[in-house]
Amino acid sequence: MGHIDVSGVEFSLSDGRVLLNEVSFRVGDGHKVALIGPNGSGKTTLLKMISGDLEPEEGSVSINGGLGVMRQFIGSIRDNSTIRDLLISFAPKRIQEAAVAIKELESKMHSSDDEKDQMAYAQAIIEWGDAGGYDFEVIWDTCCTDIFGKSFEEMSHRLVNTLSGGEQKKLAVRALLEGPEETLLLDEPDNYLDVPSKRWLEQVIKGTKKTVLFVSHDRELLEEVATRIVTLEQGHNGNTTWVHGGKFSTWHEARRARNERFAEVLLRWEEEHKRLKELVLTLRNQAKSSPDMASKYRAMQTRLRKFEEIGPPPAPPIEQNVRMKLKGGRTGVRALTFKDFAIEGLTEPFNFEVFYGDRIAILGKNGTGKSHFLRLISGDQSVKYSGDFKYGARVVVGYFAQTHAHPEFEDKTLLEILWEQHSLQLGPAKSVLGKYEIDQASNQKFSQLSGGQQARFQVLLLELAGDTLLLLDEPTDNLDLASAESLENALNQYEGTVLSVTHDRWFCREFTRFLIFGADGKVKESNEPIFDF
Repeated sequence: MGHIDVSGVEFSLSDGRVLLNEVSFRVGDGHKVALIGPNGSGKTTLLKMISGDLEPEEGSVSINGGLGVMRQFIGSIRDNSTIRDLLISFAPKRIQEAAVAIKELESKMHSSDDEKDQMAYAQAIIEWGDAGGYDFEVIWDTCCTDIFGKSFEEMSHRLVNTLSGGEQKKLAVRALLEGPEETLLLDEPDNYLDVPSKRWLEQVIKGTKKTVLFVSHDRELLEEVATRIVTLEQGHNGNTTWVHGGKFSTWHEARRARNERFAEVLLRWEEEHKRLKELVLTLRNQAKSSPDMASKYRAMQTRLRKFEEIGPPPAPPIEQNVRMKLKGGRTGVRALTFKDFAIEGLTEPFNFEVFYGDRIAILGKNGTGKSHFLRLISGDQSVKYSGDFKYGARVVVGYFAQTHAHPEFEDKTLLEILWEQHSLQLGPAKSVLGKYEIDQASNQKFSQLSGGQQARFQVLLLELAGDTLLLLDEPTDNLDLASAESLENALNQYEGTVLSVTHDRWFCREFTRFLIFGADGKVKESNEPIFDF
């Protein structure tokens, strides 16, 4: 069985700021451990050190049982690599080296009939077999059959960029589970997955005997899979870790109680420190008039010095304070009306009414037309449809894009966008960015922000606009836990109407109506969330 030991790891950013400080934890044999923390806390950096892509400045990482890694970019591959290339990237180094040799010699043979190259190619084929390449092709055949219903031979030369993000993720997970490595590192394996695929992911991770360390913001996945939670917490001198030995459902309360204990111990230390300093001062004054008090004064000085040398206990971690607020306003009773409405090539005609104040979750598998539906309502004229839809009185639409695609923002800083969109000068702009904890990124271009930062900025723009109908396409996908909870609170207090596409089952709990997009093209309303229709 495999395990991971992280001991005293430290790492600083290029500007000298400490990112990770004395990070230590263990992932034991066969455990399924989640790594969570705020956006930008260093989760991906830490995974890079565990995978060997990055060296820690201090401390060490040790791994037993081999390591299989699924990196964050899986799911968004848009280059010309093939499925064979992708599967090889998850194989042991000896397989990767043998594959590179074959590929290079095949390229040479396409342009030359040199007998020497032909002999080298024959030798490379032998070395591929000796390395275990044919055994891995059997594994890959199982993976392709499981995910696509086709053999590895049929799928091997297909371009990865023709797969959906979810298909890329599922293929990567299946390959790692079938491979020989006993320890797996998965960076956001649930991204791009619809709910049936997330349930599949939960089942295969829980069912494997391998040791798994994974990063995720999906609260349902955390609850179902994680046997313990490693939290990267914001410290006063870099981020450190706290390990919760229970389920995610008990994490909030355990963390609150822990932080309260930290605060109480620190308060007692500060009170004792104050008491000792006051006592030293009193004895100093008494010693001036009474030689008998001089020895007590010196003893108390020594006691105070030793107390200060030991130093205060650890301060509680810095709590996130993302303060999202959505303004909105009243509209007519009917905010949206659909009559014999159908999205071309995706849905059958349906009728539906959206009323002021509704909280409607739009559910269904990937590819059923949910995002097309929101884009159309938002004003995207490229979406073809039949039938009619109309807005109610005083409806002003605000749109949150799943892909965070805002080409008009790409080369502009956050300060520039806020000035152009809302005429906010430096002071007010920094203030509103601070509410969303992205003020330090105020001079960064929108395209340079992390996915979580872009998501928070999109919500901020919705707040400033005061739209009365919010169209949210997977708004929690890249948000850390605190930001997702802040968004939920903001939506609960929002005066307006909300339609949201989501695969976040935890987030679904905040909605009262559900519009289900079926794989058969049928669209229907439900009073309960349905994920398999």
